[in-house]
Formats: sequence, C-alpha cells, structure tokens
Amino acid sequence: MYLIEINEKQFKSPSGALPIAEEDEIARKMAMLIEGELGENGPARAAAKFGFSRQRYFQLRSLFLEEGAIALLSRKRGPKSPYRRKQEVVCQVIRHRFLDPDASTEVIAQKMRQCGRPISKRSVDRVIAAFGLQKKLYQFHPLRRGPSLDTYRTLQKNKREKADSLSVERGIRQLLADKISGNLIGLWLLVPEHLRLGTWPLLRQWAGDSQPDLDSRLALQLVHEAALGVSSTRASRCLSQKGFEILNGLPFVASDQAVHDLLDAHTIQQAQHLQIVLGCLRRARGHFRGRLLAIDPHRMHSSSKRQMPRHCDHPGEKPRKLSQLFFCLDADTFQPVCLTLGSSAVKVSQATPELLQMAQLILNPASSDRPLVLSDNEHSIQSLFQWTLRHSPFDLLAPMSNTKPLQKSLREIPPDRFMPRWAGWATTHRDFSFGNSPGDVYCQLVQRAGETSQEFHFKAFLTTRFRDEVESLALDFPKRWHIEEFFNAYQQMGWKRAGTLNLHIRYAQATMALLAQAACHQLRARLNHPFATWDAPHFASAIFRGMDGDLRVQNGDTILVTIYNAPQTEKLRPHFENLPSLLQSEGIDPHIPWLYNYKLDFRFK
Repeated sequence: MYLIEINEKQFKSPSGALPIAEEDEIARKMAMLIEGELGENGPARAAAKFGFSRQRYFQLRSLFLEEGAIALLSRKRGPKSPYRRKQEVVCQVIRHRFLDPDASTEVIAQKMRQCGRPISKRSVDRVIAAFGLQKKLYQFHPLRRGPSLDTYRTLQKNKREKADSLSVERGIRQLLADKISGNLIGLWLLVPEHLRLGTWPLLRQWAGDSQPDLDSRLALQLVHEAALGVSSTRASRCLSQKGFEILNGLPFVASDQAVHDLLDAHTIQQAQHLQIVLGCLRRARGHFRGRLLAIDPHRMHSSSKRQMPRHCDHPGEKPRKLSQLFFCLDADTFQPVCLTLGSSAVKVSQATPELLQMAQLILNPASSDRPLVLSDNEHSIQSLFQWTLRHSPFDLLAPMSNTKPLQKSLREIPPDRFMPRWAGWATTHRDFSFGNSPGDVYCQLVQRAGETSQEFHFKAFLTTRFRDEVESLALDFPKRWHIEEFFNAYQQMGWKRAGTLNLHIRYAQATMALLAQAACHQLRARLNHPFATWDAPHFASAIFRGMDGDLRVQNGDTILVTIYNAPQTEKLRPHFENLPSLLQSEGIDPHIPWLYNYKLDFRFK
C-alpha cells in the first residue's frame, strides 16, 4: 500500500514525486477531487487547500462525473452565443446594407426595430465592421444616377436633392433617427383625418403611373401648404426643418419649380376626376345633404401680361384683368362640393353647366328630388335656364335684374293675385318665357313688400319650375349668402390669389386646396367649439403654426408627436392620445402609408 500526499504542485509518495505544471488546470482540479473524495480531510478542507470554495468543489465534481476530466477545463464566461446579433439578424443587417448602401447605421437599426428585431446602432456598427462593409466604393460608379429635385433648404439657398425612392426613404428615416423639433408640429393633427378621408389613395390615383410615389408626396405638400395658407415663395422657403417636410413623406421642401413640373404633367380632366372621387367620399361621410346648393363666381384681379378681356366690378372703376373660380357649395352644411375655373373671357353661362355636371356626378340626385341651386342675378340668363331645364336634374333659382320693364310688369299684376304671408310681405307666382323661346316655360316667383300701394316694392325671382313661394324665397334663398361667408372664411387656403393662367396647373392647385379644406373640416368638427368657429387663417395660426413640439420614434414602429402647451388640451387628448387604438376601433388601419407604415401617437405636455 502506498501513502500519497497531494497538493497544488505535485503528487508525492515515499518512492518519488509527480509534479503538476502551474498552467495545468485540469490536473490541479483533478488533484483536489482525489484529495476530497479519497483523503481523510473531506471535500471542504480539500477545496480550501486548493483555493476553491466548497460550492465550486461540488460543481467541478458534478462536471467530472457527467463529462469526464475534459469538463474541468474553465470555459469563457457570459453568453455562449450573441444575444442580439443572431445569425438571422446579421443576415438582415447585411441585406439592408446592400439594398441601400447610403443608409446610416441609425437608419438600418430603425428599419430592423420596425420589423420586430430589436437591435442597437452599436450592434449594427459591429456587424458592418466585421464584414468590412464600411467603404462605399460603389459611389464612384459612373452610371450611378437617379432623379433629383430642386428644393428649398434655407430662406435664400436652394439645393438639388436626390428623389429616388431609396433616397427619400433614407432621408425620412434619418430625420426620424435624429429627432425633430419645430413649431409646425400642429399640422400632424391632420394625419388621422387623412387616414379617415382616404387622402393617400386619392393622390396616388391622381399621380398616375409615371412615378406615383414621389408625385403623391409632392401633392401632399401642396395640400398642407393650403392648410397653412401659404401663398408666396418666401413663405414656402420658411417651412423647412420644422417638421413640415417629413409630414409629406419627404426629407425636403420641394421648390416652386419642382411643383410646377409636377402639375404641368397632369391635365384638367385628372383634377376634375379627383374632385369627383373626393366629393363622393365626402357625401358618404355625411358632409353634404344635397338638398340645397349655392353657386357663385370668385374673381381675383390678375397682374398677368397676357392679352385678355378686362372687367370692372362697379361703374366708374378702371377695368382689370381677372382670374375666375366658380364654386358650388352645399348651403345646408356650408361645405364646397366642387369647383371649376376659367380665364377672364369665360362667362357664367359657359362655366355653370360644367360645374353642375360635376355636382351631379358627386351628389347623384334622384330625378324626383330635383335639388335647388341658388344663384345671383348674374345667372339669370336664358341659355343657362334652358340648359338646366332640359339637361340637368337640378332646379335653378335666381333673382331677375331689376329693370324698368320688369318693374312695370310686376306693378300690373292684380293685387288680389298676391297672397299675404305676414305683415308687409306677400307673394305670388306666374308663368314666364323668354321672348325668343316661348316654348320653354319657367316659373316667376314674385314678392311684394309694403302695406300700401305707395309703399309697395316688388322683387322677381326666376326658377325652372314652380316651388313653394314661402319656402323658396323666405327660407332657402337667404342661404345663398353662405357661399360668401365661405369665401371670407376659407379663401386664404389658396383660392384668394389669381395664380398662373396655365389653367391645368391652377386647376390642380385649387383641387389640392379642396382636399386640405375637407381634412380641416373633419378636424374642426371633431374638436368642436371653439375651433369650429375659427376662420382658416386663425385656425392655421393657432393650431398648425402656433404649437411647439417634437417628433421621435417610439417602440420601433410608432412616431410619437409631443406637443407643448397646446390650447384646449382637454379637448385634444381624447381624440389623439392612444391614436392607433382609436383608429382601429373605427375600422381604420393606423399605419401611415406615406411614412413607411409607421403608426402615429400623440402626447400633450
């Protein structure tokens, strides 16, 4: 029997010694286990003798029994494989790098997080460095070119920016990664209204097939400029770097030349089709009743050098060149149904049939309903009444010009023909035909004011068919003034300026303003008093321009808009906080298609 002494440096017996190398970790731990299991001192003293704890002794004993002596070799501490940079994540980082080599690591990390793969910018940096993908030699390829646009960078500086889809997405994501602060953050309150209204599909349809993504974003810039009431180049130059451009799905503010090129590529027919589809959507959302319409021209003085007819508003004034917009308004809800325009030479009798045809396509009235169209005496024209009677589902009501022959004819009406309605007001009606067209019979409604024959004052109205005199003259016709109130309240949204006389460009601008007005109307109706009573300049100044805030990405897939010191916060919070859940409860997809399917949420501080 041999007596063996064991320590950290050797196995020793009377017959000799077997040394243990200092770096031989396995032999040293094996010696400890032999001492603890076979010696007289036991595990605890053996562990202390070799510099280990009792707990560690039994851990090593278990490893030896399960896997043998090789298990006694110490292993690297910490995770045995990358926690974030798994193989699938690494492959996706490399894929994004090759798909868009110009994208920064912040943008790549942002895309990964939006897809549900949480990863930091630093981890992306490590992957790119590990595979040597930092250098961008592809930039020196001679054929590497794409579309570009002239943009407003500062008040005095223009910059040519890349406008291909990759560059636009990269720019937006980089702005979101950097975060944004500005005083135009209030415009983001329109985003849920765009989703409810369907603005993006409308603009995509209008843009056509050439480059629909970019054109739709540029059109969205026009919509938001109209909401702000921007009417000059200088004002457009002041929009950059305040949260405005990214709202349009662009990393820049396009210049007037870029917008001109966009609108120049589209026709009047495309703008009319956009109006008709928008009107149908608004009718479905209850914006129109379709019972009572008001039409009126809106004329602005033009400084164009073109040769064109001149007109004066009042006798004695100097004739001026004009630009004309013709509006059709729902007189019950005060909302515009459609519009058309014309040069200074276009007459009311030429523009009104086109306007009413568009209104017919939007409202689709039943033949038995015959909605009433209210107009001023400028529309009391034989050709217009004849067209309305023969080809339109509407009735037209217009005051007749107060000429001496007409007054003489009205005074010859027997007094007993008038029906007293209340003190000092009586009405009657009779057939009426224009002298050169006796076959077309209209109805003349006549009102008489005054109690005695010396006080009588007569006023005649012409309508395409008989309608109740009291309802038409006392209740309906006064609502024609709502179109004048509409001009006063909303003309700053792009309808007050004469603009270009390239009519297809002006037509598209005015149509984009209709889109802006529809979204603003929905927002006003949602917020109610006092916001619903503000005119367009007041609303833009207090809400769209008047609130400071910032933008950032939260939870990987949500743009968080923080608004500071907002007016009437208690009315804003219920409609905008937890916005994705609110939209889903209405059956609306909360993802924003022009912002790469990010969701949107608000908080008010």
